[in-house]
Amino acid sequence: MTLDFQARVLADSVSPEGHRLTTLEATFPRFILAEFNTHRVFSRNSASSRAIPVVKQLRRILESPFVPLEFGSNQPGMQAGPPLEGEAEAAARAEWLAARDDAVRHVLALVTTPGFVGPEDELPVALEKVEAAIKDPERPSEWLNVHKQIANRLLEPFMWHTVIVTATEWDNFWLLRDHPDAQPEIRRIAGLMREAWSSSEPARLAWGEWHLPLVDESDRGSPEIATEIDLVKVSAGRCARVSYLTHAGKRDLAADIELHDQLVESGHMSPLEHPAQPIGPSGAESPVWRGNFKGWCAYRKRIRGEANPLAQGTIFELDDLELKPRRGGSQGKAAA
Repeated sequence: MTLDFQARVLADSVSPEGHRLTTLEATFPRFILAEFNTHRVFSRNSASSRAIPVVKQLRRILESPFVPLEFGSNQPGMQAGPPLEGEAEAAARAEWLAARDDAVRHVLALVTTPGFVGPEDELPVALEKVEAAIKDPERPSEWLNVHKQIANRLLEPFMWHTVIVTATEWDNFWLLRDHPDAQPEIRRIAGLMREAWSSSEPARLAWGEWHLPLVDESDRGSPEIATEIDLVKVSAGRCARVSYLTHAGKRDLAADIELHDQLVESGHMSPLEHPAQPIGPSGAESPVWRGNFKGWCAYRKRIRGEANPLAQGTIFELDDLELKPRRGGSQGKAAA
């Protein structure tokens, strides 16, 4: 599987008040995630380094590692100088990939034991050797057998990373990240996201309808869906996995709903921020903001005690919020 910079719209909606809410899926180098996460108007969920089996992650790193778009020359300040060219660029690239190979060897040693993979072993062959050994119930007991939540961390500079992000406000992100002064990698993904957002036509939703990323019409007709809230739970569960599919590679509505329930029971509420309903002002002084969304109420905000559901002792009970404007609203206003 070849990984690269990618951006696509998962759901795009506009409220009767004209407020637009968009959910995007973006794939970019893992090392710019910290910069991406500084934008607080975003609701986001990411593929976790802790969740992906070590062998699967190693295969991705060997087959499709992240390599910098350019190797800028050193100079004072945050922006690099002119990119290296010719032999210098080739040498820098080779050094980067040599560091990748070293990281892979160290991870293989953590999940087996030092010396199990020799320095002369070709890494793809060594990986197959380790994969076969892991499946062997009689594998050596002296293995270090370090868990993926630690072992995978050594691979992060070379990883691609996928994020689902939902927001009503994008201008500051475009301004700072789709800009010549930004690091080339975040500028690339910001440009792709902006292009996807600009070329998308949002669906007009009525009061009470839901913005549901990763839900399609085939889900609505499934016998496993009893109510609209079941679809909301499916959407949240899939956003938590950053995928239509379960980690077993299956499309399973019951598993999506079960994952949603587990998330809420354990207090992991961020995936519930992607499904949302339009809201309008109920009076002249009523705010149009709900959390980080303008003109929309995230499903998370509909759950009583969502900031600390375990302490509140309330699970899945929706607040009876007034989402439609009682006065002062301008239903049907065109999207900005």
